[in-house]
Amino acid sequence: MRLLVLGGTNFVGRSIVEEALLRGHQVTTVNRGISGATSRGANALRVDRRDRRSLVDVLGQDEWDAVIDTWSGEPVAVRDAARLLTDRVGHYGYVSSRSVYRWPLPPGIDESAPVVDGDPDSGEASDYAAAKRGAELAVLERFDGRALLARAGLVLGPYEDVGRLPWWLERVRRGGRVPAPGPPERRLQYIDARDLAAWMLDAALRGLSGAFNAVSRPGHTTMRQLLEACNDIVGAGADLVWLSPEVVEATGVSGWTDLPIWVPPRGEMAGLHDGDVSAAYAEGLTCRPVHETVSDTWQWLQAAGRPAPRTDRPGLGLRPEVDRALLAAAEPGSPGA
Repeated sequence: MRLLVLGGTNFVGRSIVEEALLRGHQVTTVNRGISGATSRGANALRVDRRDRRSLVDVLGQDEWDAVIDTWSGEPVAVRDAARLLTDRVGHYGYVSSRSVYRWPLPPGIDESAPVVDGDPDSGEASDYAAAKRGAELAVLERFDGRALLARAGLVLGPYEDVGRLPWWLERVRRGGRVPAPGPPERRLQYIDARDLAAWMLDAALRGLSGAFNAVSRPGHTTMRQLLEACNDIVGAGADLVWLSPEVVEATGVSGWTDLPIWVPPRGEMAGLHDGDVSAAYAEGLTCRPVHETVSDTWQWLQAAGRPAPRTDRPGLGLRPEVDRALLAAAEPGSPGA
């Protein structure tokens, strides 16, 4: 397959390129070339895709069997790419997000759930959900019936530049008593970027179209299994101090950002780990074990170091004083207390 990847040097894009090259596809990437790494074997084209005229010049008259677009910025950039490639690409895969659904996400929602408003001509990206939905509409404008909208949930794995799993690995590495938000059997739902890449490449070969919640089944792992995997892999012998959601809330700590990955089992964030993914699984999505994702992420961090924090996302993790406050609030008799 002749594949064009718009992006391709960071996280999901890099995972797509590496998997495609491993499978023997001919890969062309388009990016600015100022961050991330270019995969050996790919034809790397340098351009700022916001500059439509330059994008036209760089792409020339080439044709591809499929394009996969990882853009998370303003929808107009996706609109321009889709219009330019309408008659030169057979399949358009867009890495979207479950954020396009109206908030809060009720537990168990599938792809028929209401979505936010989006504008394919928008030049704004401050509202992540609206930008992703606008980009979806931009793709469908030219590739309806030939487009895959992969509505990813929480994405983890090597090259993660958001920093959720890296934060936990580094916190556990420091050892000692570690605040562990519970309940321990809190079910988690996520996808390894490499599994997302493999599924989207399979979909491109098959010409699969439509919108799909692209994330693991709820309970693919639990908070206990995730943190114990971190503890086992870094070998620090940290003491996991389990805290009830009520204790976490009383301390003024939020899920998702203060405590990356975790969200309370009840409340408006609960649906982040409880979406219906039966459609994607019926189309061949598979997800590797959590221990493999954690181990490979740790190996990558050891080899490359943690990437610079993204400027388009809020900061993650606990401040030292908040970490101490959570530990002080642990109920007597809780594991590790």
